[in-house]
Amino acid sequence: MMIGVFHFMANSFGLILAGRKVGSQHKAVNQERRLTLCRHCPILVLVITSFLGALPDRSATGQSADSRFNVLVFSKTTGFRHDSIPHGLAAIEALGAEHGFAVERTEDSAQFSDAVLARYKAVIFLSTTGDILDASQKAAFERYIRSGGGFVGIHSASDTEYGWPWYGRLIGAWFVSHPQIQRATVHIASFADASTRGLPADWERTDEWYNFRGNPRGAVQVLATIDEATYSGGTMGADHPIAWCQEVDRGRSWYTAMGHTEESYAEPLFRLHLLGGIESAAGTAGPCKP
Repeated sequence: MMIGVFHFMANSFGLILAGRKVGSQHKAVNQERRLTLCRHCPILVLVITSFLGALPDRSATGQSADSRFNVLVFSKTTGFRHDSIPHGLAAIEALGAEHGFAVERTEDSAQFSDAVLARYKAVIFLSTTGDILDASQKAAFERYIRSGGGFVGIHSASDTEYGWPWYGRLIGAWFVSHPQIQRATVHIASFADASTRGLPADWERTDEWYNFRGNPRGAVQVLATIDEATYSGGTMGADHPIAWCQEVDRGRSWYTAMGHTEESYAEPLFRLHLLGGIESAAGTAGPCKP
């Protein structure tokens, strides 16, 4: 059938081109040719429209039968909006293409329904801010996690939904302040997780280093800490977690406070960190453990 469609399209375009060529030689023939060709136009438009409509919308679905799993990237903001969000989206999509998972992106809160969320192994909050879901959408997301879904929080995902206690437990800790962007040393606390495996024990990088309302240690498995002696503006002291994972209501949660800058998403080590977090949350890289 597809071959026939292509032949019809090719022949029709050939008639159009032929008509133009003949028309350049004889005005009377050109007028007759135009009338003849117009009889083909509605059919040609219908065929092309039907053909294009049958093609999968990769930008909307991002899904493939060959994908290991699907993830949804949610980047809605009602507060501060990070310029790095497009870079984060591009990096996650590149990781999906390289490592065999499908990526869909949205800022439409209506996607938070039982039927839609069931398609994904993990939902990624990419630098979300403010209140981004209504009551029914929150309930659907809670059910998704309780049914074994995965959550990835990146950077200002901890600057989101302060009035939703369940989300506070899911994210692990809420953002409270940050100093200026500067270089600092991250200490890897556990190499057991896919998101830290392969990273240097002392990882020097430039980012915006978050302070949190409370220390999540004890409620989460801390994967990395930031050394406040290597930069200025830290307020949490000697134990300052910066990335962690946990199990919540049968679901999986992974969070990194890093990822403020556009340059972060081009760093090979940070992309390795993100990849491991996504796979951990999707349940394909083993459970969160010490």
